[in-house]
Amino acid sequence: MPKINGNEIRPGNVLEHDGHLWTAVKVDHVKPGKGGAFAQVEMRNLRNGSKLNERFRSADKVERVRLEQKDQQFLYETDGKLVFMDTETYDQVELDAEILGERRPFLQDGMMVQIEYYEDEALNATLPQKVTCKVAETEPVVKGQTAANSFKPAVLDNGVRITVPPFVGEGEDVVVNTETMEYSERA
Repeated sequence: MPKINGNEIRPGNVLEHDGHLWTAVKVDHVKPGKGGAFAQVEMRNLRNGSKLNERFRSADKVERVRLEQKDQQFLYETDGKLVFMDTETYDQVELDAEILGERRPFLQDGMMVQIEYYEDEALNATLPQKVTCKVAETEPVVKGQTAANSFKPAVLDNGVRITVPPFVGEGEDVVVNTETMEYSERA
């Protein structure tokens, strides 16, 4: 497995550390006045979901694990498990619903999702970067309020709260970036 330096860790990287597989959730590069720079990495255990905060100096070597990625279709949720199907082999795989965290509401029936495998074990699911949702409620458009940067609160049909530009009204379809959980464009 390829080893990378501590300062090369990026969010989303999968690392082998202390005999476990972790995904880097958040990475802060710190350059203190004294001593060497380091990366403060918040990691989530891919098997049990536990979190760990670890410091990696630039000189530290970490094993970066490459997971195999397969596009699979979301079928349904049962008992806190999400069921996905390989559309070529029709094999089904289950993952904990909490693996998607706050992005869970964006998962739609029949949606193609990227499932990541380590050997034959399904470990992670990544939603498409852009998902179309309907605006369930938002304030009406106010005449004369055209400032491009004045976003207003809105609730999507999946219950997620985001902010949208003033010209977006209720019942409209909008595209949401699932990485940032922000409005992207009109659908």
